[in-house]
Amino acid sequence: MASSSSYCFGLRSLAVVLPFLLVSALATKYIDAICRRTTNKAFCVKTLNAYPPAASATNTFQAAEATLSLTMSYARKSASFAGKAAKENPKLKKQFAASQDAFATIITSLKSAALGLKESPDTANYDVMVCTDSTSIVKNLVGKNTDKASKTIMMMTLRMEKLLAIAVGATVAVGG
Repeated sequence: MASSSSYCFGLRSLAVVLPFLLVSALATKYIDAICRRTTNKAFCVKTLNAYPPAASATNTFQAAEATLSLTMSYARKSASFAGKAAKENPKLKKQFAASQDAFATIITSLKSAALGLKESPDTANYDVMVCTDSTSIVKNLVGKNTDKASKTIMMMTLRMEKLLAIAVGATVAVGG
C-alpha cells in the first residue's frame, strides 16, 4: 500500500510540475529567438530568463512584449534616479535634469514600439533603435564627471544600452 501511495504522489507531482516545465521549455525557445539576434547572447538569455513575464511567454510576440516592458521599466528607474540626483546636486542639476529628459525620451520611444509591435515590427524596431541617441546624450552629459551620482547614471546608461540591444532583437524576432 505504501508503494501505491508513493506512486500516486509521484504522478500528482508530475502532473503539477509538467505544465511548468513545458511552458519553461517553450519560453526558452522564444527567448532564444530574441537573443540570437543580439550581440551579447549570454546577457540576453540570463536577463530574459530572470524576468518572469519573458520566462513564461507562450509565443515570440509575448516574449518581445515582455522585453520591451522590462526595458521600459529600467528606463523609468533610470529617469527617476537622474531626477533625484538633479534635486540633490545643485552644481550638476542641469546635466542630471537633461539626463532625466533623455531617459523620458527613451520611455516614450519604447511605449511607441510596444504599441506598434504587432502591426509594424519594422517601425517598432526603429523606435527602439533611436533610443541610442538618448543614451549618447546622457553619456556626453555626465560621462566625464567623477561624482557618485554621475557614475551611477553612467552605469545605468550602459545597462540601458544592453537592454536596448535586447529590445532590438525582440522587434526583429517578431518582424522576421
